[in-house]
Amino acid sequence: MIAEAVLRGYILEEVLAWLLRSSGYEVLTAQDDQERAPWKVLEERNHGLVVRGRGAWHQADTLGQFRYVPPFSLPVRLFVEGKFTHRKVGLSIVRNGHGVVHDVNENVVTTVATSSGPRWPRARYRYSYAIFSTSGFTQDAQEFALAHQLSLVDLSVPDFKKLRNLVRTAAKDVHAAMKALPADAIPATNEIRNYLRRPLLGLWDEPVVSHASLTIPLDTLAQSLQSRSTLGLILAFPAAPFVLGLASDDLYAFVNYALEQPTHLVRLRRLRQSAPHHVWEIRALDAPDAYRLTFGLPQQVEAWILDQNAGAPSRTRWVKESILSAMTLYWMNGDHAHTFQLRYEASQFLQGLG
Repeated sequence: MIAEAVLRGYILEEVLAWLLRSSGYEVLTAQDDQERAPWKVLEERNHGLVVRGRGAWHQADTLGQFRYVPPFSLPVRLFVEGKFTHRKVGLSIVRNGHGVVHDVNENVVTTVATSSGPRWPRARYRYSYAIFSTSGFTQDAQEFALAHQLSLVDLSVPDFKKLRNLVRTAAKDVHAAMKALPADAIPATNEIRNYLRRPLLGLWDEPVVSHASLTIPLDTLAQSLQSRSTLGLILAFPAAPFVLGLASDDLYAFVNYALEQPTHLVRLRRLRQSAPHHVWEIRALDAPDAYRLTFGLPQQVEAWILDQNAGAPSRTRWVKESILSAMTLYWMNGDHAHTFQLRYEASQFLQGLG
C-alpha cells in the first residue's frame, strides 16, 4: 500500500494543478495528444500518464500545458511534482526531474510521413519541470536546479499553511481508510487522483475509487478548496532562472488591482522574523493596502541574490537592473489571458532588506 507521505505528495499535485489554472495551466491526458499513431507522445498506462522521450517513456503524474505561448517560443508543457515530506527535497529528486525533461525535449521530429501520403508537420513543445516542496530543498539540490533551470517552489511559507493543512488532513483520512480495506480492495493511486480531478479539474477519466470511506475525505477536500475562493497561488516570472510561487489569502484583491493597473511599481521587502525561513512580501507602491503577496525562496537562491547585492558595484547594478527589475504574471479569465508586470526599483528593494 502507498505510504502516507507519498499519498500527500500525489494529492498535493492535484491541488496545485487546480490552483495553477488561474495561471493558464491545464492538465493533460492521453486524449489531448492529437498526433497520429505511432507518433503519439502521450499514453495512458496502468499507473497513469506517460510521455515519450528520446530514449524512454516517462511517468507524468501531473503534466499540463499553458494556454498562452511565450513570444518566439514553443507551447510550454510543465511537469509538476509535489513533495509533502518532513525532509528537504534532495539532489536525487531534482536530478531525476532534469533527466526526464532533458530526454523529452530531445525527442524532436519536425515532420512525419506515411508511405501513402505527404509529410505533415508534427506539433512540438518545450517541456519544463517544477518541484513544489512543503519542507524546502537541500543546498546541492538548489544549486543543481539553478544550473539546469529547473524551478523549485517553496510551499513552507506561512501563507500556504491552510493549503498544507487541507492536504495533510485529506491524505491522513484516505490513508487510514485504505488500511481498513482488504488487500484486494485497496485502490491504485490513479483511481484516487482520477476521482479528485472530477470536481477540481472537470476531468472524467476512469477508473476511480468508489468506496465511501475514500470518497468522503476527497469530497471534503474539494469542497474546502472551492469554498476558499481567495486561496491562491500564481506564478511569477522574473528575469532569472527560476519562477516564484506567489501566495495570498485574498488573491482577487491583487487581481482586481492588476486589472486596473496591469503594469505598476511595487514594494518588495524581506520580512524580519524569528522563523528559520525568510518570507518576502510584495505590495503596490502607490496603494500598499490594495493587496499583499508573499513568497519564499529556497535558501540557496536567496543567498545567491543577496550575495550579489553585497558584491562588486558592477554586479549589484546588474542585479538591480536585470534580475530585480520586473516580474511577469499571467492570469486567465475564461479564454482571455491577462498579462501583468510588477516593476520594482533597486532603491525599493534595498529599503526592504531585513
